[in-house]
Amino acid sequence: VQLQASGGGLVQPGGSLRLSCAASGIILPINLMAWYRQAPGKQRDLVATIWRDGSTNYADSVNGRFTISRDKAKNTVYLQMFSLKADDTAVYYCNVADARGRSFWGQGTQVTVSS
Repeated sequence: VQLQASGGGLVQPGGSLRLSCAASGIILPINLMAWYRQAPGKQRDLVATIWRDGSTNYADSVNGRFTISRDKAKNTVYLQMFSLKADDTAVYYCNVADARGRSFWGQGTQVTVSS
């Protein structure tokens, strides 16, 4: 199983970015797809989750600014980020859990919000 994340970069405060993560090699149905982030010196935190039925959950810190979505046919999850703040600076990781509860991680993509 491979998860390939992309879309990170440098953006000014108030700007937008869209992250993508394509999963390949997964045979069983996917139960959830999620994005986490880890800032320097901090733990990895859950940002957003999209479940098998399409329902979503967001961390309070990003609710209303970030949107998680997916393309089931492509096994790809997206994170559209608006109104970015310096506090959003982190390495963003995608995560996928299959129907057996096995968890897979992408390699991470850096998001830097700075003027």
